[in-house]
Amino acid sequence: MASRRAILSASALRLSSVVQRTRTFHAGRRNAVWQVGGHGRAFRPGYVPVRWHSAPAESSVIDYAVVKQYSESPQSDRIIIDVREPAEYEEGFIPGAINIPIKSQPDALLLPPDEFEGRFGFPKPDKEKELVFYCLGGVRASAAAQLAAQNGYKKVKEYRGSWKDWQKNGGTEARPGMSTGTRTGT
Repeated sequence: MASRRAILSASALRLSSVVQRTRTFHAGRRNAVWQVGGHGRAFRPGYVPVRWHSAPAESSVIDYAVVKQYSESPQSDRIIIDVREPAEYEEGFIPGAINIPIKSQPDALLLPPDEFEGRFGFPKPDKEKELVFYCLGGVRASAAAQLAAQNGYKKVKEYRGSWKDWQKNGGTEARPGMSTGTRTGT
């Protein structure tokens, strides 16, 4: 009975829409793949794997020069957001940036305005303002930009080089309680 179930299960899998396992096979045939499972063993041309993304990027990427300009000439319709954790932020940040830690506060941009202000001590960014996200190396900034875009923020940008790039280029560094920034890097 157990062998009958195994045969029925195997034939059901063969006929299902499940992607079958494949192995690269190099027996005199170039770019051929040997299919494991299915009806018999067949050769088919190999393929180059492609990574598909579930949604196109909804934010634009900016570089050091643009962020430096934004930092040096702040505007009321633009907010630079540091998404690192508070301890990282206190060690230094881009002048004019506010701190909304994405890792420990992933729901921050979903909060009602009064709860947001109570949690962070400043008003929740308006959905019509331009938001520029950065972190240490760009990973959290990208996630935060995607979250913001998914939650209705229209003008979302990410600084992919983030804090490491800022320091490497000698950008001005600010710290909590400082009135002016200091130069970083060499």
